[in-house]
Amino acid sequence: MEHQIGPDMCVPCGDGLVNIRVGAIIIKGGKALMVKSVFGDYCYSVGGRIKFGETAEQAVAREAFEETGCTLSVDRLGYVSEVYFYNDNPKQFGKPVYELALYFYMNVPEDFALASDHIGDGAEKFRWVAPDAPETLYPNFIREAIASPKPYVIFDTRDDRK
Repeated sequence: MEHQIGPDMCVPCGDGLVNIRVGAIIIKGGKALMVKSVFGDYCYSVGGRIKFGETAEQAVAREAFEETGCTLSVDRLGYVSEVYFYNDNPKQFGKPVYELALYFYMNVPEDFALASDHIGDGAEKFRWVAPDAPETLYPNFIREAIASPKPYVIFDTRDDRK
């Protein structure tokens, strides 16, 4: 029986949102592929929300393809992240968000090349980021993921509502 893929797993919960996300850790040449936010002075990981009906691995492969134009496969799960923050997207600005995210190391072929330097309409741009880059990076553990990948899964939790 074929499963239908539904909407993004982002649902209202009281005054806030619950978001279930995947992130692709794409490392090449000691740098990680990140996206420069249009909403703030930071970069975030390639990835997005899981759609109802797909697995996390299916979601991260889909998101990586949608954003980079390249087919990448999952190497392994690297991080599970639980975070509270306030949304900076103008459509939901200031809403508290509870996000549970799974970050996967991706298999990156030697000939990996982006189809474009931007995502979609060009508002968001890709950036290859080294662990010592001065930018603010989300998730906060990405520097460690680039510099010193671990062979086991790490659970990371934080609360940015302060």
